[in-house]
Amino acid sequence: MVGAVPKLRADSRANRTPSDVRGRALRIGLISALVPLSLTLVQCGKAPNPAALAANSQANVQVVAKTKPQQVASADTFEDRFPAPQFGERFPSASESFLQRQMSDFSPKRAVQQQPPPEQAPYKVASLAPQVPYQRPAREDLTTLVSMKSSAFPYFGNNPASDAPFLNISKGDRRGHRSYSGRVYWQDETYNDSRVLMHVPEHFDVRKPGVIVVFFHGNGATLERDVRDRQLVPQQVTDSGANAILLAPQMAIDAADSSAGKFWQPGGFKRFMEESANHLARVTGDPNSARAFANMPIVIVGYSGGFLPTAWSLEVGGISDRVRGVVLLDAVYGEMDKFAAWIESHRSGFFVSSYTRYTARRDRELMSTLRQKGISVSEDMDGPLRPGSVVFVETGDGITHRDYVTRAWTRDPLKDVLVKMSATPSLALTRVASTNPSASSR
Repeated sequence: MVGAVPKLRADSRANRTPSDVRGRALRIGLISALVPLSLTLVQCGKAPNPAALAANSQANVQVVAKTKPQQVASADTFEDRFPAPQFGERFPSASESFLQRQMSDFSPKRAVQQQPPPEQAPYKVASLAPQVPYQRPAREDLTTLVSMKSSAFPYFGNNPASDAPFLNISKGDRRGHRSYSGRVYWQDETYNDSRVLMHVPEHFDVRKPGVIVVFFHGNGATLERDVRDRQLVPQQVTDSGANAILLAPQMAIDAADSSAGKFWQPGGFKRFMEESANHLARVTGDPNSARAFANMPIVIVGYSGGFLPTAWSLEVGGISDRVRGVVLLDAVYGEMDKFAAWIESHRSGFFVSSYTRYTARRDRELMSTLRQKGISVSEDMDGPLRPGSVVFVETGDGITHRDYVTRAWTRDPLKDVLVKMSATPSLALTRVASTNPSASSR
């Protein structure tokens, strides 16, 4: 049996045909070709070797350096081959902007009839109900100092109390004023500042009903140091929220003197308000608003020595009917007859006098005079201000005269008055003042 097997295989090889030999050779050839290909495919399925990549890259650089040296300078980096697109390549410039089209651009064009623009209704100056809605441009509070010819000083007229020249002393070329206390104040140092502090709150709108607050400061004061920074008068006007602006003329500079200067003169206060209207129109950027400012109601506030220009402005100022309110802050040092006369003849306005022990005697005297005339007097600020309101408020010993503008019956008393005023439409404080020439001339 063992010897028979080789014999069989030998016989089978002998019996093979040529076609069998060719088929076997073909299979061997296919196997020889597929084995290397399968090894290559297996290698492609694996992650590349970083070391090999680095070596190949270095080798390529060396080859390029030998064959094309000019390309080595650029290093042939990724950024060199694939540069990042620039802004101008992605977005057109202003001159190349694409035309934006709407769907209506593709619809058939029809003839459009041109309509004439509607007529704009005229504005009403200081009207209660403007006919045309007005959108005021945004801005900030404006506080500035403006020199005015009609301000209190310089003044070269007479003192009406004595009918003598106000500048009643001289020394060489200098002229000065000897006060009631005997102290001499020189014109070039004390009575030469014609500036007026103007304050326009951010929310003020000249096209709405408004009011002008005129503040006469007391003795020993300047506009910047005291009225603006210490007494915070502009801030109180702004914080009240009232549609109000502030005018504060410089009186005697940092001196114990209450002289009224040009406000002593008949029509002096009227001239001051007329000039102020033009300046306010310029500083607010609307020259056409001068007429509105010239007709706005006025509230006069006199603190301490400011009582004198307040009283004379009411008496001979020429526009007492435009004055819709008077506020005296520890200021009744005299001139009670002038205050009583204005209160009696202007029952549509209001009068407020707050006082400490320094002016208590004169305030009580004024209260008695008014009651004798049949005028009702209130002695607290708890109620609302109404047409004809006359209020006297006594403050306690803890309240000092120096701080009275910021702390009287309440903190920020001027703000409190303006808030109460704005909340009482029946005061008519926001109406245009009377245009009756005979009334306005008083």
